[in-house]
Amino acid sequence: MNELAQRTALKNASGGGSSWPPSWNTMPHGISVGRYIDPAFAALEYEKLWSKVWQAAARLDEIPQAGDYTVYNIGDQSVLLVRTNADTVKVYHNVCPHRGTALGEGSGTFENSRIMCPFHGWRWSLEGQTQFILERQEFRGGELRDSDVALKEVHSVVFAGFVFINLDRNPQPFDEFIAPIRTMMENLAVGEMRHYWWKAIPVPANWKVAQEAFFEAFHVPATHPQLEVRGAKVVSGLAPETDFVDFTHRNVVYEVFDKGHGRFIGGKKTPMQGHVSDMRADTLLESMAARLSLLVVGMDAQVLQKDVDVLLSLRGKPIPEDSSLGGEYIKALYKQAGEQQRPMPAPTPENLGMWGGEVFLFPNVMILPQAGNAMIYRVRPDGLDPDKCVFEIMSTTTYPAGHKVERAVVEQVTDLQDPEQVLLIPRQDLSNIPRMQKGLHSRGIRQTWLAVEQEKIILNMHRELDRYLHAEA
Repeated sequence: MNELAQRTALKNASGGGSSWPPSWNTMPHGISVGRYIDPAFAALEYEKLWSKVWQAAARLDEIPQAGDYTVYNIGDQSVLLVRTNADTVKVYHNVCPHRGTALGEGSGTFENSRIMCPFHGWRWSLEGQTQFILERQEFRGGELRDSDVALKEVHSVVFAGFVFINLDRNPQPFDEFIAPIRTMMENLAVGEMRHYWWKAIPVPANWKVAQEAFFEAFHVPATHPQLEVRGAKVVSGLAPETDFVDFTHRNVVYEVFDKGHGRFIGGKKTPMQGHVSDMRADTLLESMAARLSLLVVGMDAQVLQKDVDVLLSLRGKPIPEDSSLGGEYIKALYKQAGEQQRPMPAPTPENLGMWGGEVFLFPNVMILPQAGNAMIYRVRPDGLDPDKCVFEIMSTTTYPAGHKVERAVVEQVTDLQDPEQVLLIPRQDLSNIPRMQKGLHSRGIRQTWLAVEQEKIILNMHRELDRYLHAEA
């Protein structure tokens, strides 16, 4: 689609109604492929979604000290997040009001607690107040006021360790936006988790295609055969389908919420809680440790080596008749955390049930919690090209009291297939995504088909997206 046709389609679509192309439709059992491949649809998302939705722009780990800043870019908009003191973060449009120079790039620290434009040296306090204007007498007849050129603030809220921003002048109240999952997020202690590692990976696919790959668990047998060996043999045709194969995804519970949020719950039959296929008492611990070690080696997030070490400390110890290996493992994890004064979510059935599950924050953040750890995904479009996105993985954990946590700095991945840069499990997941994007351009497909339970979070996300895209300006 050329630029003129794209602008015309965007203008027509903005009005909704009959001008909405059929290739953009959300249906009860599938998604029309134009939502993933049409540049005009991507442009409409920038106009009506990204300019109006609350979005996680940063983790507090990125700006731990007063004067620290980081830049968040979405489309052609750029914002500057600044730590003003131990308790306060301010967010500004990343632009000098003089000639439009971007005030920050990447991340860093403003020296002497002042924001300075590199072009002409205009300066502001961390609170955005004008401090210095070179040759002030030459502007506005010598009557330029400080308030005329104060930095323009962006709506922001700190919640669960994230800095959320909203570019709309009159945004939906954040409390309304987060309400369906607020308690869940608070109970998981995500706000207590700190940086372990963080990578940004360029992926040749639409941002929605990329994140939807993580909205369900029934891709595991085919995509991660090492994690579900018996199931992998069935889906690959190497073994007959049988009721004796206990596919992990059949134990997963999916839930969707208002405002586009969702989650799936791993439940009690996850390897994280002691359920593995080898149920012999004398090898159960070793089987569970081996299974968790696959996650350590394959992700180095969600499950960490320190968690496996706690499990191995139970070797040779009897399991009480009224307990289980999973139960004793949980007790040992929380005992160690208490000794270390390491923050942990309360060991309630609700929180423990989230081990091996996921919380989805509309529009583009996924949190995969496990005890005092979480793997966090954030997916953003990369410019107006619907075939490109940036996929970020943040590995976070809680630390013992007194432990100094390094400032979070993103590592830019240059090759998503490089095992030195991307570990096995995310590499397996990400290898599917460009192939999906390629297939969505095929003339042989008009819509995707969605499983009513396994993929209900996908449909819920698109319905909320439609609510933004059809809204009046």
